[in-house]
Amino acid sequence: MALTRRIFILSLPAAGALAACSSSMGNGVGSSNAAQIDARVDSTRDYLFRTYPGIQEVASQAKGILYMPLVTEAGFFVGGSYGRGALRINDITVDYYSATSASFGLQIGAQQYAHALFFLTDAALENFRRSPGWVAGADLHYATPDQGAALGTDTTQLDPVEAFVFGQQGLIVGATLQGTKYTRIIP
Repeated sequence: MALTRRIFILSLPAAGALAACSSSMGNGVGSSNAAQIDARVDSTRDYLFRTYPGIQEVASQAKGILYMPLVTEAGFFVGGSYGRGALRINDITVDYYSATSASFGLQIGAQQYAHALFFLTDAALENFRRSPGWVAGADLHYATPDQGAALGTDTTQLDPVEAFVFGQQGLIVGATLQGTKYTRIIP
């Protein structure tokens, strides 16, 4: 009985944080239609380029960019995340994707964040698009927001996929895309 009450009390901050999380890039995970996803992607892209101008050089070299405007992550020993976004080639939406992950271990809290995956080679983009469920792994190189203002193609020439996580809000420290599964959806 004491353990159950303790777990309940400890889970309240995580539940409250998840409910309180908000993002300037969207109104939550709940909507699914294409027009809303595209509007959120436009807003996210504009915010990304305005806030981190160095990303524009990487974007100009990318064969395709997957924008995930809002990913919500929560955990209390067992955690998970979910979000939806769009793959754009030449700034035109070609497909919609969901991003999901699960995690286990010492964790408590909730957060929301946005991210973009820059596919820098035709092979990387083709592999992503042909996969029935592409899982982010060791081939993913992370750029940090600290690098965002100065990031250029010289830092990404050897990496087929560049990930940029930004706009974090919430109580979980850090965000990683390792193990995140991307699946094509029909909104």
